[in-house]
Amino acid sequence: MTDKVASCELEKELFKNVEDKTPEYIKQLNLIDLSNKDAFVFKLKKEYLQPYDAEKNPEGLDLWGWFKNYEKEAKVSTAGIRGPQNILYPQDTRFPINLIGITLATVAKALVVKDKKYQNPVKLAGREVRYNSDKFLDAIARIQAAYGIKTLVPVDKQTIPIWLASFLVFKLGLIGGEYITSSHGISVKNATKDLNCQGGQYLPEESMEFVNKIREIFEIAEKEGFYEIKFAAENDALINQEEMKKLENGINLYIEYLKSGVARDINLDLVKNFNGKIVIENVGGSAYRTLSKILEKLGINSKFDWLDTKEDPFFNSIGKYDKDPKGNSCFYDYSVDATVIAKKPNGEKFFPVINSMNYTERLKKYDIGTVVLITDPDHDRLTVAQIESASNIQKLDASGIDYVKLSEDRVLSVFTANQAFLMLMDFRANQLKKLGAWNDFPMFMIKTTASSLAWDEWAEAMGVKVVNVPVGFKEIANIMKKVEAHIKKAPDKEVVITDVMGNKINLGVNPRLLFAGEESGGMIMGPPVLIKSSSANEAVAMREKSATEAIVVASSLTAKLCEEKQLLSEYFVQVLEKNKINGKFDTRADISYYNESEPDIQKLNAEKKAGEAKRTENDLFYLSMAMGVSEGSLKLENVIEILNDTFKDLSFSNLKAITFVGDGTYLRFDDKFIEIRPSGTDAKTKAYAAGLDKKELEKYTTLMGNYSGARTKTYNKYISDELYNSAKDKAMKSYLEFVNKDLV
Repeated sequence: MTDKVASCELEKELFKNVEDKTPEYIKQLNLIDLSNKDAFVFKLKKEYLQPYDAEKNPEGLDLWGWFKNYEKEAKVSTAGIRGPQNILYPQDTRFPINLIGITLATVAKALVVKDKKYQNPVKLAGREVRYNSDKFLDAIARIQAAYGIKTLVPVDKQTIPIWLASFLVFKLGLIGGEYITSSHGISVKNATKDLNCQGGQYLPEESMEFVNKIREIFEIAEKEGFYEIKFAAENDALINQEEMKKLENGINLYIEYLKSGVARDINLDLVKNFNGKIVIENVGGSAYRTLSKILEKLGINSKFDWLDTKEDPFFNSIGKYDKDPKGNSCFYDYSVDATVIAKKPNGEKFFPVINSMNYTERLKKYDIGTVVLITDPDHDRLTVAQIESASNIQKLDASGIDYVKLSEDRVLSVFTANQAFLMLMDFRANQLKKLGAWNDFPMFMIKTTASSLAWDEWAEAMGVKVVNVPVGFKEIANIMKKVEAHIKKAPDKEVVITDVMGNKINLGVNPRLLFAGEESGGMIMGPPVLIKSSSANEAVAMREKSATEAIVVASSLTAKLCEEKQLLSEYFVQVLEKNKINGKFDTRADISYYNESEPDIQKLNAEKKAGEAKRTENDLFYLSMAMGVSEGSLKLENVIEILNDTFKDLSFSNLKAITFVGDGTYLRFDDKFIEIRPSGTDAKTKAYAAGLDKKELEKYTTLMGNYSGARTKTYNKYISDELYNSAKDKAMKSYLEFVNKDLV
């Protein structure tokens, strides 16, 4: 029986849907009883591996079926192995994320640790506020303890941000960590983000090590009839809260790090002298616990007002609706990504996540110019917004800045991460110049290909080198590690790194990271002094994006602009003009082929499978052209002919290149880029664009992102079945070559 109580009518509807769609045999499952505080053994029976059959196999859980999908996700995951779960009955193995699956993955990782013969291994386990995260954390800690791995957990196993978990893994010299989150995904999703010894997310080859162990466990269970998995007692000595208590969950160490970088006096003094208030929106509530303490210790907490500080796995109803985008009655979740733009049935664009925050009422008391900083449940992403006069609408439109109407005379300007982070990196550079530290080291940036052209143009104007990588912060961290290895091996030699487009980038001698980030709202800024861990590793920056870093910089910029009586939107235009940036507009189209919140797992899987086929056909249409050009079997003019024939309302005459960029197809024009990127294991397509004309960009992303992938006559004239069918394998080979390039 579930122990969850709904907090509102919409959550009650969600619970009812899940309850009604969960079969009785699932409701009765209690194979892993975490209420048992003593040590116990979970016996994985061979019957669990096969599908459920009321008569022939009433103990069936279809774990082989679960494993097949889990393995598939591990090969391509960009942010942990994630998926939907049964929020009321977490042992439901019909869903990708479940307690039994978490158990299997954890023991498999423990066996990998054993094989590597670490001496006195120590890991960290943390979580945010999602459904069942507390249970998953308990299971992970108790299994690791049972297999001899000391596990540091937050005080009372409470929530901490992902970046703090990552930071502590690196700083304390641990062998790795586990963090339970699905970032800014919908409420019913969850995941484990596996952190390696550097605090970075696992690359696919690291994930496959433990995935292969799960297969071995299943094979033993089939042969022997069962496989025993040990759980330690809840109070086992290897489950350690005391060290985290002494460290205040790592907050003091992190403040030392901040003060070496973005939280120096030149920035903090601006905030301390600021006379207004900055509003922080804590979606899900879990950011507040850590962020408020950090801002207090930095002496600037009084400058902030807080929204949604109560921890809530339903995320304070944010992003939740009782109708889908087509107007059909059902529970629908737009996620908690504040920058998502959707269309109403009448075609009108709107911000579904921000609209659900009730800012018309909650921001009434704040003056024009008030900045609102929106962070997600694991506190790694940031959206920047500001209250402006409605008289500025024409200027906002001209600058490509979207907005939400608050009243007849007020709007909330909402900056994409591309826009907000351009301002933050410019401000950061100016502050370093004031400190006289700009020329101490050659500066470089790491950015994802899907991020703004404006970043590249700004960097060129500032003399900052740029390394482009596929989407995902693990890709950014991988470049950091390559740079650090080169510095360590030859500190007096120039560091040369190959980006995902095949360009060799000379970063100079002993370079420093100015900024690393992605268009989805995650960023980090490196300090001038390399960060040292207790195990003598050195890093140019941390391995996970941090909304706290972004908030410190954004707050300092806000305070400075307030002094100068300038709005963020005005500063944005100033940065564009000062650096002669042409590609000032950006957009993104998110195409989801099914309702992720569907509680009926059979319907969910069927719709997802059908959607995956559509996503793959869309992807292969573009990918095969990129791989054909790459291997020389196709010419660029052939691609232009195919695309002009397929999209009669678009022009490709000025297309300069088509390239596979590790996880998507990148089309570079002389005035814009378009990137079509499929989700690795979900039924989704994302189409990104940046350039000179926003309406044109929206047209390209909408038409190209939603294209069926149908192979036209002209397409078939140039692209063989062999090229089409082999494109995915060739792309994976290309990606792995990039990942392993420039290793020292």
